Amino acid sequence: LITGCDSGFGHLLALRLHRLGFTVFAGCLCPGGAGARRLQREATAGAGRLRVLRLDVTRARDVLAAKELVLSHLPERGFWGLVNNAGISTFGETGWLSMEKYEKFADVNLLGSIRTTLAFLPLLRKYKGRIVFMSSIIAYFALGNGIYSMTKAAIERFCDALRLEMKKFGVQVCIIQPGNYARSTKIQPPVSAEEIWNELGEEEKAVYNKEYVQERANFFNSILSEGSSNGSEVVDAMVDALMSPAPKARYMVAKLKEKALVFVCALFPTVVVDSVLSYALSK
Repeated sequence: LITGCDSGFGHLLALRLHRLGFTVFAGCLCPGGAGARRLQREATAGAGRLRVLRLDVTRARDVLAAKELVLSHLPERGFWGLVNNAGISTFGETGWLSMEKYEKFADVNLLGSIRTTLAFLPLLRKYKGRIVFMSSIIAYFALGNGIYSMTKAAIERFCDALRLEMKKFGVQVCIIQPGNYARSTKIQPPVSAEEIWNELGEEEKAVYNKEYVQERANFFNSILSEGSSNGSEVVDAMVDALMSPAPKARYMVAKLKEKALVFVCALFPTVVVDSVLSYALSK
């Protein structure tokens, strides 16, 4: 079962695993959308091995319905893998975002993965399967998207606890940490400074000005434009996590400079990390 198959890594992974001979349950937020329709076209050529289902990971009844569907169409060899891929992203400094937006991001990126994992744990323990979580190198630092970074850092700690607890059942837990693949996944559309400004409250507008918001938007959009369009690199790591006899706990799929930044953020004192990130923001 893969969540978030409408587009991006989830969509690519569903197609890849289908071609490799897996029975795939592709969870889509919009089962009538273009991505889901493409998956359904693939399903007609695979003897029913690819099933598209509606799956909003924030809705418990959707998760329960997905579990019932999996159980009713379970292959003879059982349930092997759960891929928690669904996620959303946005840009904005801390005070620019509403509490409702924080709650939504926590529900999709963090609680959605936990909700789905808890539902399928009994099956995964029974068949000694695999659980794969989509994280990001942004779990180590934040550059204008602290709300996304927050959820990815939290899911990393959840995975660390789960990985240790599942070892006694023979269940492997893996984390995928992509670098900047914005052009491949389209998870983050280009930022509009005008839209950000219009959504700001009066207190925030009194502190910031349109020029600053435009500068931040330009900075973030430049990062998005530099993202890799080769999503198959990340899918390769996801497939290895599912198929390798000895999968890694973490797969970091990133450029050298991105890995270097993660190294600095993970091992250097906070004062050094803050200086490096402040310099990047000032540029």
